[in-house]
Amino acid sequence: MTAAINPNPPASLDPKLQQFFQLLTEAFQSSQLVRLVVSKYQGADPELQRLVIRPVLLKNEMQLSFLTQNRTFDLTHNYTLPDALLFLQQELGLNFLSAHLQTSSQELQLSFSKKGKVLLSKHQLKPATTQENAVVDLTHNKAKQRFVEQSRPYLQALGITDTKGDIIPSMSKKWKQINKFIEVLAKAVQQTGLAQTQQLHVADFGSGKAYLTFAVFDYLTTTLGLQAKVTGVELRQPLVDLCNEAAIRLQLNGLQFEQGDVKHFKARGINVMIALHACDIATDYAIEMGIRTGAEIIMCSPCCHKELRPQLQSPAVLSPLLVHGIHLGQEAEMLTDGLRALLLEAHGYDTQVFEFISLEHTSKNKMILAQKRKKPIDNTAVLKQIAELKAFYGIKQHTLETLLAQSTTAAD
Repeated sequence: MTAAINPNPPASLDPKLQQFFQLLTEAFQSSQLVRLVVSKYQGADPELQRLVIRPVLLKNEMQLSFLTQNRTFDLTHNYTLPDALLFLQQELGLNFLSAHLQTSSQELQLSFSKKGKVLLSKHQLKPATTQENAVVDLTHNKAKQRFVEQSRPYLQALGITDTKGDIIPSMSKKWKQINKFIEVLAKAVQQTGLAQTQQLHVADFGSGKAYLTFAVFDYLTTTLGLQAKVTGVELRQPLVDLCNEAAIRLQLNGLQFEQGDVKHFKARGINVMIALHACDIATDYAIEMGIRTGAEIIMCSPCCHKELRPQLQSPAVLSPLLVHGIHLGQEAEMLTDGLRALLLEAHGYDTQVFEFISLEHTSKNKMILAQKRKKPIDNTAVLKQIAELKAFYGIKQHTLETLLAQSTTAAD
């Protein structure tokens, strides 16, 4: 996408394609373009899913930002209108079979049949809808306290904000999740006294695209002024490389990413252990590591509760309820995370289990937050509760309990 061309579509194109590109050009030049989504990818790249294209202002020049959505991570590149049109003219109908164009006044759907026929439909928006589909203003509600500054450079680098510092509409849910997570972390950091320390180490397991990892580093170093080391641990090497490149580009000394998983990572004096959406028993390994390394804060958002479900032996009176698979899954989830919370309590932590963020934004919305106690307490009663629950449900194996027993034996 480097060759410049005339924005007017070539005459050799199908008339409906010519009309589509003409309307796209006019919408861009008149500042009426909201976004263009190009989908139904048929090309050779197994990772590529779709493109989301929107106008951006870069150095006083309007360009088109291409968000390439892949199965594992996204990439963003900016192009001039002629370069973008050249690319689209080459790709539409060949590698992409659908395009949805949204302007402030109308929507256009472009598609291609199996025989290559071009189909184009237009839908004129009503005045009220037009207003709603114009530039989205995320501040129209009453002002809310934000724990993350919207102007922070890493938000733009990660595709959360645009060049003006405005939240990209498609990332509004992620923006809300980031703020909620930092709000929870901020309170825990204050309560544990970590806000008064000179240095601390955070490990984020399964860091993925690292939205939260960058936010944690920025909050600790910029907002609190601490000398923090934050390590993101991710199994997928391309994401590790991508995040390290972003950290280096933003000159975030102290933020780094390593390839690996929670089972093999060597704990080195972790103060805050984070594991969001660690699948099944990976959450148990993360919690055990946090306890073993003496982390003051342990934050987990578990998912995929598989270990206890086949072990459950519920009382007969509950069988009419548990005949439904969804109820059995919910019971297994409640028991799994309830035992995790009790085991944390038994090993010196005050623990909360709560809704991290509304189901409206993510289905994986449970948070286990554990803060290390200043003084030890007698854990006899908690251990008894754990034993009684296991006996009641017929649980023979719980990975976190096994790991904690092994680490205690090794320490002795």
